[in-house]
Amino acid sequence: MSNPLDRRALLRGAVASALGLSSLAALGTKAQSTTPSTQNTSQAALKGNIRHSVARWTFNFLTLEELSLVVRRLGFSAIDLVGPNEWHILKQHGVDSSMCNGAELNLEDGWGDSQFHQPLIERYREHIDLVADAGYKNLICFSGNKRGADPEAGLKQATKGLKKILAQAEKRGVVLQMELFNSKVDHPDYFADNSAWGIELCKRLDSPNFKLLYDIYHMQISEGDIIRTIQNHHQYFGHYHTAGVPGRNEIDDTQELYYPAIARAIQATGFTGYVAQEFMPNRATTAEKIESLQAAIRICDV
Repeated sequence: MSNPLDRRALLRGAVASALGLSSLAALGTKAQSTTPSTQNTSQAALKGNIRHSVARWTFNFLTLEELSLVVRRLGFSAIDLVGPNEWHILKQHGVDSSMCNGAELNLEDGWGDSQFHQPLIERYREHIDLVADAGYKNLICFSGNKRGADPEAGLKQATKGLKKILAQAEKRGVVLQMELFNSKVDHPDYFADNSAWGIELCKRLDSPNFKLLYDIYHMQISEGDIIRTIQNHHQYFGHYHTAGVPGRNEIDDTQELYYPAIARAIQATGFTGYVAQEFMPNRATTAEKIESLQAAIRICDV
């Protein structure tokens, strides 16, 4: 078995090589001594019409510190799906927690089933305050699975449960964002497996502090018609995730979705939130995987 310290040193060297640096330490010093607007030429080169982010879990071969350095070097400064225990790392590097997590029980036990309401209410009340106190805005939530219930029953239960925490979210300026998943391939039995169900939940809750995380990958599998849905219902979407279909692969020309057009449709709605890359980089080396993230950001930077 290889020495884990040697492996980490090799990985950091690969990251630095991908960024064209002699060392990650040099980038860390630079990131702490410059402002976001002047940090590097890569950042200045982005157009600024789309606020970019990346999902932490799809780049988990990097530490959070390494990923923070990577995103700053690539010209943006946000990472999705980081919980309270690691926010201090983001703050150290001037990176936003663009979609906070940690309040959920899991992906299956969610707001659509009343048996989970009490622990969810307790956890979300705590995390709403944590998110607000940290200066962040978005907190992810999930519908959970049906377990034999019909869609209307799930809507009623989710509405009832979420109303018990929405006043606090409104008071603290936190937006609860329920992610839409597909139930065809990845999340069997999930309630919020189509945009219509989620939109109806938004209407029943009638709060600016409840939105949908519109995952483009999942909704392409579930229903397609991505651009028309964004154009007609964008007021209910508070955050976007990307990935190639099929396979959650890189968003290149091997995939059936054309992300430049999708990004232009999002930008045309006046959207000011984040579009987060959530694809699985399938290239061989760490340096190449980082290059795939840079390529995806460029594709969506309309």
